[in-house]
Amino acid sequence: MIRNIVIKTSFPATHHWPDCDVPGVEYLRSPHRHLFYVTMKWSVSHGNREIEFIDQKKKVDAFILQQYNNQFIGTKSCEDIALELLQGFNASYCSVFEDNENGAEVYK
Repeated sequence: MIRNIVIKTSFPATHHWPDCDVPGVEYLRSPHRHLFYVTMKWSVSHGNREIEFIDQKKKVDAFILQQYNNQFIGTKSCEDIALELLQGFNASYCSVFEDNENGAEVYK
């Protein structure tokens, strides 16, 4: 049986892709705002809260508030943010979606 605890959060930020060479989406070269949606999972071995998801969410939210919230995050992509969160919080999974539509997933 596989068990995970899961948290979800979101934050506004602005980024850009100055080297974008994809026809039709050249506008991504300019700074643009998104509401980024984050889902993170941690593997657990039993149902007795070996990791408290409320505490995990508080830690992730505090990090996001300092690092990303309402900031210009440069060229960081959804993949970059997901990897940083996954590694920084020793999660087993992280997804980051722009405007809750398109995004990336990273698994450990």
